[in-house]
Amino acid sequence: MRYGAAAAVFGLILGTGAAQAGCNETRQVEVGDTFFSLAKESYGDHEQWTLIYYANQALLEDNTFKLVPGTEIYVPCAPGQAAPVTEDATPLQRPDAEMVLLTGSNYAPFTDTDWPGQGMATELVNAALESAPAPVPYAIVWEDDWSKHLFPLLDDKQVDMGFPWLKPDCAATPDNERCANFHFSDPLVEILIMLFVRADDSFDFADDADILGKTLCRPKGYFTHDLDRDGRNWLSQGLITLVRAESPQACFDLLTAGTVDAVTVNVFLGANTLDAMGLRGKVVPLERPLSTEGLHVVISKTHWRGTTFLYRVNAGLAALKESARYNEIVARHLAVFWDRMQQGS
Repeated sequence: MRYGAAAAVFGLILGTGAAQAGCNETRQVEVGDTFFSLAKESYGDHEQWTLIYYANQALLEDNTFKLVPGTEIYVPCAPGQAAPVTEDATPLQRPDAEMVLLTGSNYAPFTDTDWPGQGMATELVNAALESAPAPVPYAIVWEDDWSKHLFPLLDDKQVDMGFPWLKPDCAATPDNERCANFHFSDPLVEILIMLFVRADDSFDFADDADILGKTLCRPKGYFTHDLDRDGRNWLSQGLITLVRAESPQACFDLLTAGTVDAVTVNVFLGANTLDAMGLRGKVVPLERPLSTEGLHVVISKTHWRGTTFLYRVNAGLAALKESARYNEIVARHLAVFWDRMQQGS
C-alpha cells in the first residue's frame, strides 16, 4: 500500500468559513484509511497528505506511520480555503542586538528570504525566543553559502547560534564533527525522509526487511545515519546498495531510468524536485517513511554563553508548543507550500 505520513504538530489553526466539504472537522479513522486516502477524499488530491499528518502527529504517539481505526483525527481545510493569516510580528528582532542567530536561504519551506515570514523555521525561532523566560533582543543574519555556517562562522563564534540543522546519531558517532563541536536544541520541527519510487513499480515498504537487497539513491553530501541506526546496519553490513548522485535531480533521473529502486530524500525536497522535473504522478512516495529527522538550533560547545542561550531556546520552544501559535505557524507554511505546488511555482 502506497502513501501516508509526515511530521510535527496538532490542530491546524485554519479558517472556519471554508466551503469545501469534509474539512475543518474531526472524524473517526476507519479500517484502511491512510493519510493519503483521507487527503484524496477531503481535498481530491492525495499529495496534500502532510496537512492531515501534521495536524495530528501529537495524537499519534508510537503509531507515527499508521492510522489506528477508531482514532479521532482532525482534517484541516486545503490551501486556499483558509482565512488569511498575517505573519507574526518580531518585536525583539533588532539588527544591533547582542545575541545573533545565523541562517541561510534556499531551504524552503523552512528558511528562505523569499518565503512568507522567511520560512517556517525562522518563524518558529522568532516565536520561541519571544516565548522564552525573560526574553531578550536578538538578530538574525543570512548567509546563503551554507558551507560557511558551522565552520568557521559558528565554530569561531562570529555568530552565536545557527538554524535549522539536522542532528547526526551522536550516540553512535560521537566523533562526528557536528556532535563533537556543537550542542543541539530540541527539534524546532520534524520532517520525514521518504522513499520515492516509480508509480508502476511493485516496491512496497511494510517493514525493514523489504529494503534488503535494494538499490537506493541519496544525493552526495546528505546524511546516511538513518540507514545504519536502529539496528538496521544496512550500509555497514552491505545489506543495501547506496548510490550517491550529484543532486536530487540526478537521483530521480537514475530512478526513472531504472538504475535504482528508490530515491530517499525528505518529503518537501522530493515534492519540489518532482514538480520541477515534471514527474508528479510518475514518481510517488511510499506510504511508510524511512526515518524522522528533527531540525535544530545549534551552538558551539565552546561558546561562553552556550548553556544560557540554548536554555532560552528550549524553554521558549516548550512554551510555544503548548500554545496554538506553534500549530498556526506550521499550518500556515504547509498551506503555502502546497499552494505553490498547485500553482506550479
